[in-house]
Amino acid sequence: MCKKRSFGRLRMELPLHLMLLPGIILVFVFSYIPMSGIIIAFQKFIPSRGMFGKQLWIGLDNFRFVFSLPGFTRSVVNTIIIAFSKIVLGMIVPVFFAVLLNEITQRWLKRIIQTIIYMPYFLSWVVLGGIFIDIFSPTSGIVNNLLSTFGIEPVFFLGSNKYFRSTLILTHIWKEFGYGTIVYLAAIVNIDPALYEAATIDGANRIQQTVHITFVGLRMTVVLMAVLSLGNVLNAGFDQVYNLYSPIVYETGDIMDTFVYRLGLLDAQYGAATAVGLFKSLVSLLFISASYFAAYRFADYRIF
Repeated sequence: MCKKRSFGRLRMELPLHLMLLPGIILVFVFSYIPMSGIIIAFQKFIPSRGMFGKQLWIGLDNFRFVFSLPGFTRSVVNTIIIAFSKIVLGMIVPVFFAVLLNEITQRWLKRIIQTIIYMPYFLSWVVLGGIFIDIFSPTSGIVNNLLSTFGIEPVFFLGSNKYFRSTLILTHIWKEFGYGTIVYLAAIVNIDPALYEAATIDGANRIQQTVHITFVGLRMTVVLMAVLSLGNVLNAGFDQVYNLYSPIVYETGDIMDTFVYRLGLLDAQYGAATAVGLFKSLVSLLFISASYFAAYRFADYRIF
């Protein structure tokens, strides 16, 4: 009888399992099979011999070489600063904007604003990179033309180590905060309206309701999003940085991904580049593991 029930349940759930099959295949092909390339980090890799050919094993020499490069420490520091700033502002700005949107009573106006702020999320950095290069141009950019009307000297936002990192962070927030706003706005909608009604009866104004009800209701969502974001602390955004940076701003804009790109694809030091990528993956794994543990411990978040 038990076997018949199990077989019947399997027949019922089989279509659902088959729906997962394409995703599982894609993950296996593009995520698990490429992991075999990790062995390059421990080899003096010569492409003509093939990845599984007769290569010279050199142990941890690639790691020692990479750690001794002057640009490695700089790229790690830049990555942490840029990624951490994006994570922090990527939570503060959407929460603030979601609260403001929630106060709008006209539904049509709220939908229009939501659509406008959400649109940049779908644009690639290849497109936005060209747009921002024109906007921040020190000679013909609209930003510097506006500054010149107030008697301010032109600022080379994408060519100055003083401004480049801030420009990266702010443009990233502008592109991404619309998605976060939708998430937090959905969390606000799920707050029990009876709480606001009771607060109104007790004489609480809108600011007091926002502070003591809305922010409190968002607390667990914010904590969960913050904890889960720790896994991305070494992902500062290759596509954005690559499309906006130049050798002039390597001091403040060079991150680990662009460092690997130059080391591996431009300088053809495949073993050293793989060593950097493996180092980044191991550190990210530690952060992800810690973030999921913290999410389970403090936000009662479970993977399944």
